[in-house]
Order: sequence, then structure tokens, then C-alpha cells
Amino acid sequence: MFWTLFKILLFVGVVVGLAYGAGQLMDSNQTVGLRIFDMEFVLGPMQALIALGVFLAALWLILKLIGLSFAVLRFMNGDETAVRRFFMRNREKRGLDALLLALVAQAEGDGKTAIVKAEKAHKLLNRPVMTNLLVAQAAEMKGNRELAEERYKALLSDNRSRFVAVQGLLRSKLDQGDKEKARALAAKALEMQPAHEPTQNALLQMQTEAEDWGGARKTLLLKKTSGSLPRDVWRRRDAILALQDADKLAAQGELQRAREAAIEANRLSPDLIPAAVAAAQALSAQGKGSYAAKVIKRAWKAQPHPDLAAAFAAIEKDETPKQRKTRFEKLLRMHPNAAETKLLRAELLISAEDFPGARRALGDLYESDPTVRALTIMAAIERGEGADDAVVRGWLARALTAKRGPQWVCSKCQHVHASWQAVCDNCGAFDTLEWHDAPDSTGPSATQTELLPLIVGNLPKPVETSDAVVEGDIVETADVENKSA
Repeated sequence: MFWTLFKILLFVGVVVGLAYGAGQLMDSNQTVGLRIFDMEFVLGPMQALIALGVFLAALWLILKLIGLSFAVLRFMNGDETAVRRFFMRNREKRGLDALLLALVAQAEGDGKTAIVKAEKAHKLLNRPVMTNLLVAQAAEMKGNRELAEERYKALLSDNRSRFVAVQGLLRSKLDQGDKEKARALAAKALEMQPAHEPTQNALLQMQTEAEDWGGARKTLLLKKTSGSLPRDVWRRRDAILALQDADKLAAQGELQRAREAAIEANRLSPDLIPAAVAAAQALSAQGKGSYAAKVIKRAWKAQPHPDLAAAFAAIEKDETPKQRKTRFEKLLRMHPNAAETKLLRAELLISAEDFPGARRALGDLYESDPTVRALTIMAAIERGEGADDAVVRGWLARALTAKRGPQWVCSKCQHVHASWQAVCDNCGAFDTLEWHDAPDSTGPSATQTELLPLIVGNLPKPVETSDAVVEGDIVETADVENKSA
């Protein structure tokens, strides 16, 4: 407001000053003598001012004619745009000034000013690629989706700007939630520039979200070929995609192709636990139990896991508990000190009704790493050795408040999953699930369930209904065959 008032007052002051100066000049009665060769002119004050103006205009015109003459000479020497540049010089200057202001406004985050200045530059400059791109980006920043799409579509006709136009339209479709068209645009953009890593990542994410596993494998191969993905990472992720493709084929009833895809997934990444489990199941279904056992052993050597133990148990379904324990020894000897090995050995011994051996196999795991599984196994051991029901309930009550142990946890958002999957349910990230302890909050719970072991474990007389529940839990824990299946 103050600045506007200041400009108005300044304009009025200039006008008053000019009027006053003109009046003084007219009242002075002074003359100006001008002599050109043999001619002499006597000019009054106003005539002198007019003559000065005519002289300056003539001088400007002469300079322009000289410049035009040079432009014509350059045109005659082969410069085809010399004359056009001469007449468009001022227009281009104003256009470049507007372009500069548009760039500055865009850098400042002022989308409205950027659009206005970019539109002005578009009218003054014969640079449609430059100005359309600037208008599109400014409109995109301001949220004017219609204008942005219009200018991006105008850029499609030029080979130099076609890729960036497709990128802009891709972002627009993603903002609108039209993932089908966005996926098609990303595929088109990748055809233009196969090595463009952001487009590769965007297309791969959209393909995994749409469960287009075949297309995702092609994109993944392109990432490896272009050098944006290490070979070992590519093999693991390609195995994951092959495994997902196997699940999809199995759901469609194409069991043979599903088994082949599962075996291929294990071949690509033998250490991938879900792939090893799926490949073992496929080989067992084909009557190749020995090959299935080799697959499980190789994966177990990399990392012991209960899913691998369950798949290994399922290879021989009709064996006795003692036979199963003997067959499992080859697995157990690979990582004798691992927590999973101790838990598995204890479960096998419980199944064989060797409860003292199960206690020795478990060791102090229920104290050093008291998980739900370890404490439940201790309850089964106590039940098998004939301990009081109060003692058994005490172990089960402790299991209620113990940590779950290793689980499938997303390394990106720390979301816990009940089973392995390729895409995180929470954040949508691909290949981020890892088998480790989930982050756990510390401190007492609101319901004070930490007191359950003190209360339940010291009951003098068991309640019949509780005994039935406890006995059911123990039987379920001790039954290794059902758990493995």
C-alpha cells in the first residue's frame, strides 16, 4: 500500500516538474542559433526542443538502417536467419526476460507467477519446447493438472521432449490414481530410455502392485542389464518374482507350470527360504524326495528356519518319531548351537517321549532367550515328566507375555507379517521382509499380564476346565508331526 502511494506521488511530482520547466522555458524568450553549412536557423525554445527530438529520432533510424545493412550482408553471405533475427531482437529480449522471471518464480515456489511469465515467454519466443516445458512444470507445481497435461501432450510431437512429456503424463496419472494408464506410460518411457533408473523403479513397483510378475521379471532383467542392479540382488529378486508367479499359476490350476516356476526360483536363489520350501514341495509332489531333501539342507545351511524344518518333515510323512529324529540329525548337526536347532531338537525328543533329553537339548534357552516357543516347550517337558498342573500353567502363563521370537519383519517400516510375502502389506515395499526379532516395546502392559506367572503358576488346585485347555495346548505343542505339516 505504501509503495503504491509512493509511486503515484512520484508520478504526479514528475508531471508537475515537467510542466513547470516547460512554462519557464516558454517565458524566457531565449533563442537558439543553428548553423548548417551556409544556412543559419534561429529557433525559439519550443522549436529547439522539437528539433532535438527530430535529431534523436533520425539518429536512431540511421543506426537501425546501419544494423539492417549489416544483417542483409550476412544474409547474402549465407546466414539465412540474419534478417529475421534483426527484426526479432527486441522481441526475443523481452521473451528471454520473461523466461528468466518464470524460472526464478518456479525456483521460489511461486507457481502462479511462473505460469504467467512462462506464458508471456511462450508468446514472445519461438521456442515451443522450452516454453511448453516450463509452463507444464509450473502448472504441475501449482496443481493445475489440466494445463500441465495439455502442455505435456504438446511436447510429444518433438523427439527432444517426448520422453520428458511421457514422464510428466505418468506423474499426472499417478496423482489421479489411474495406475493402469500410468503403468502403460512407464513402459512406453522405458522403451525410449531403457537405462533410466527412476522409470525402471517406478514401473517395477507398479508391476508388483498389479501382480504382473512376468512383466516385473522383464523390468528386473533390464535393470541388471543396464547396470543399476548387482547380479546377486537381481538373482534373489528374480527368484522372488518367479516364486510369486508360481503361486499365481497354482491358483489358476496350472500345477505343473507352478512347480517348474518354484524349482526355477530355488535355482536362482538357493538360500531364499520360501523358494526352498516351495521347491521341496514341488519335488516331493514329483516323487523326488531325495532332491527335495537336498534343497532343504542347502537352505538350512545358510539359515535355520522352522518353515524349512516343516518342509523337511513333510518329505517323509509316514515315519515314526524315532525315525524322524534320526533323519533330522543331518540338519541339526549343521548349526548345533543355533536357537532354532535347540528348539527343533527338543520338539523331536518330546515327540519321541524322551523328556529328559528334550530338557538337555533345550538347555538354558528358556532363560537366555525366553520366547513363546521355548516356554511352551518347557511346559510340554514338565507335563511329560509328571509335574504338577500349577507348574505347567506357570510356564504357559509366562509364554503369554513372552516375546514371539524371530518373525518376518519389513526392514523398511518394521511391520510384522505372519508369513513371508514379496510385497509388504503396510508400506508396499518389495523384497524387504527379513527373519529376525521384531522390535518390541518395553515396560509393563496396561492389563498387568506380567503378573500371570505369579498368580496362575502358584494355584494350589487346578480347575478342570483349565486342565483341559492346558492339556490341549501341551498335546498340540508336543505333536511335531502335525506342527511340521
